[in-house]
Amino acid sequence: MGGEVDRDPALPAADDGEDVEVATLGRPVVETPQGGERHRLGGQRRAPGWLIGELPYYDHRKGTGPTLVFLHYWGGSARTWQPVIDRLPGRATLTIEARGWGRSRELPGPYTLDQLAQDTRAVIADAGLTDYVLVGHSMGGKVAQLVAATRPAGLRELVLVGSGPAKPAPVVTPEYQRGLSHAYDSDESVAAVRDNVLTATPLSNKDQIVEDSRAGNPEATAGWPLHGIAQDITREAREIEVPVLVIAGEHDQVEPVDVLRDNLMPYLRNAHLHVIPGAGHLMPLEAPGELANLVSTPVPVPPSRSGR
Repeated sequence: MGGEVDRDPALPAADDGEDVEVATLGRPVVETPQGGERHRLGGQRRAPGWLIGELPYYDHRKGTGPTLVFLHYWGGSARTWQPVIDRLPGRATLTIEARGWGRSRELPGPYTLDQLAQDTRAVIADAGLTDYVLVGHSMGGKVAQLVAATRPAGLRELVLVGSGPAKPAPVVTPEYQRGLSHAYDSDESVAAVRDNVLTATPLSNKDQIVEDSRAGNPEATAGWPLHGIAQDITREAREIEVPVLVIAGEHDQVEPVDVLRDNLMPYLRNAHLHVIPGAGHLMPLEAPGELANLVSTPVPVPPSRSGR
């Protein structure tokens, strides 16, 4: 074992009996709650072409089943998924703090969808995952599509939660993009978007949304509204071979049900659409129990596709 290191106060606390591996800019740390010992890991795998310090932060909880790899929305963080993870005791999970956001704020750009997809593949390799399910929310869903399109070894299923569609929605005009790029300019603007656009149900953790949305560096914050949201990835989406579960919020104003039905589903081979009643866009916070049930249940393969 190596020397003891200080715990980052921003890191999620581990439950009793769980080992949580935290890769801090390429410096993995294991916390063993029962013994209270924290130490660095030696001999860590490094993805080809990556240097120590280039990986975004990620939290890896060992457990059973294929590992659920969670990607957060524009303005979110790894902890966006914590209410879902809390409802999956014993399940292996990995959450990534995207480049330019939260604990990964200081990582240099570019902050493109392609870079975020490359980061995701590098983290999966670094964590040594060989059997996993990708779960992407909003911006993270569009990133997950790009990862799945490369048909990586070990990917079992894809779950897209209020995902950015493969084909940009008609509402995404240059004027819309410019307006969206100012949504997180201040605490007040974030609160207004949170209460009037992002959510459809009461939340107990409203301050977290403001804190996370304001924790992105300026270039990363601008990357999605000015570029990523308008990127057409229909060609890549058609390359996805694994079963896909598309989850929509009934009252989602950001990625409405009809947009996902018209601009995402037609480009996926083996996809099912599930609508969560009453939910808005922030489903990991609004409906964590139903999401936990959905992501932990195997995605059925349509009979016509089962032989593929």
